[in-house]
Amino acid sequence: MTDTRDLPGLKLRLEAAFHLKSVLEGKPFAPITPDRLAESRDRALANRMVTTALRRHGQIDAVFRQVLAKGVPQRAGILEAVLRIAVVQLLWLDDIPAHSAIHLAVESARADKRAGRFDRLVNGVLRSVQRGTGQFQALGNDLLIPAWLATQWTGTYGADAVARFAEILVQSPPLDLTLKAPDPDLVAALGGQPVLGPTVRLMERDAAVADLAGFAEGKWWVQDVSAALPARLLNATKGEKILDLCAAPGGKTAQLASAGADVTALDISADRMERVRANLGRLGLDAEIVVADALDYAQGPVFDAVLLDAPCSATGTFRRHPEVLLHRNAQGIAERVALQRKMLAHAASLLKPGGRLVYCVCSLEADEGEAQMAWVRSNLPELEALRVVADDLDGWGTSLTPQGAVRLIPSMALPNGIDGGLDGFFIARFVKKAR
Repeated sequence: MTDTRDLPGLKLRLEAAFHLKSVLEGKPFAPITPDRLAESRDRALANRMVTTALRRHGQIDAVFRQVLAKGVPQRAGILEAVLRIAVVQLLWLDDIPAHSAIHLAVESARADKRAGRFDRLVNGVLRSVQRGTGQFQALGNDLLIPAWLATQWTGTYGADAVARFAEILVQSPPLDLTLKAPDPDLVAALGGQPVLGPTVRLMERDAAVADLAGFAEGKWWVQDVSAALPARLLNATKGEKILDLCAAPGGKTAQLASAGADVTALDISADRMERVRANLGRLGLDAEIVVADALDYAQGPVFDAVLLDAPCSATGTFRRHPEVLLHRNAQGIAERVALQRKMLAHAASLLKPGGRLVYCVCSLEADEGEAQMAWVRSNLPELEALRVVADDLDGWGTSLTPQGAVRLIPSMALPNGIDGGLDGFFIARFVKKAR
C-alpha cells in the first residue's frame, strides 16, 4: 500500500474520493472539514473536485459508457469515485496537469485494498479519456439532469427553462447573505450587491465565511434569496407568538426573531438545533429551541402565525446541492407529499383563529407545491388562501402564480439584473378563519 506521506497531492485526492463515494451511496454532501484536511488550499481543491464530479455526473456517465465497455467494476472500494475525480481533473479542471491526474488516480486506487487490483484499468481508462478530451468536453448539457426530472420539468416549466437549469448546475453559485439590519457600509465592505429586501449577494469571495466583514459581529447570516422570502411573507410583528416548524438551519428563525416576534423554533434534529442555537447567539437573537417531531408537538391553537418549511425533495436546491438530482425518485417524492399534508393539517391546528400560516418547500415539483395548495383548499376548510401580491416583494411580481402563491425557479430573472440564479421554491400563505 502506498504511503500517503510520500506523494504530494495524494492525501487530498483520497479524501475527495472517499467523500464522493459516501455521496454516491446516498449521503448528503457536506464540505470537507479541517480535521480531515488541515490546509485550506487542499480543502478547497478537494471540495471543488467532489462538487464538480456531482455537477457533471451525467456527463461522466456518458464518458464511462464509451471507455468502460463492461461498466465500472462492482465491489471495488473507492474505484468509481477515483475515476470520477480523475475524469473531472482531465476534462474540467484546467489547472491540473493530465499526467499528474492520471498518476495520482492510479496511486489512489492502489491505496485502497479493493480498488488496488484495478490500477491498470484506471491507467488505461484515463489515458483513453485524455486522448478523447475534445470529444468529451463537447458533451451536451442535456446529459446533466436525470431524464425523468428533465421530462417532468420540461412539462412544467418548458424546455428553455430546463436548458438554463443545466447551465446553472455546472456553475458555482454565489453566496447570499441576509442582513440583520440595513447597512450600506457593510454591503460595500462585503463587496456585495443588494438583491431583494435584506438579501445581499456576493458573486465572488476570497475568504471563508467566518472571515467576512460583519460575521463576528453577528450582522448577517447565510441564506439564499429564495429562502429569505417565506419568513418575510409572514409579516411578523413585535410580540407575536410564532412557531417555526422544521426550523433548522435557522435562517427563518433569525428573521422572525429580528422582527421582534416571540419565536418557538422546532426541529427533529438535536445536532442541527444546536447549530441554530449557536448561530442565534452569534447574532444576538433569542428563540425557544424545541427538539421534537413536528407531528407530536401539541400545544393547542396558541400561535399567531406558523411558518412550515416542510420536509421535501429539495430539488430546487440543486445549484448548491447537486447530489439531490442523484438521490431523488418518484416514490420518495410521493412519500414526502403525504407527510407534507399531515404537517399542514397539524400546523393549522396550532393556529389561533385569524392566525397566519406560510407553507413553503425548496422543491421544483408541482406535487409538493401547487398541488398542495389545491389540497388545502379541498381538505382544510378552516384555511383560506391569503394572496401574495407584488407589493409584498418590493414590486417584484415575476414569481407570482395566478392563485396568489410564489413559484421560484433557478432560471428566473432577479430584480436589478442580478445574476447567479436562485433556489427553486414554492410559497403559499393562508389565514385561519375566525369561528
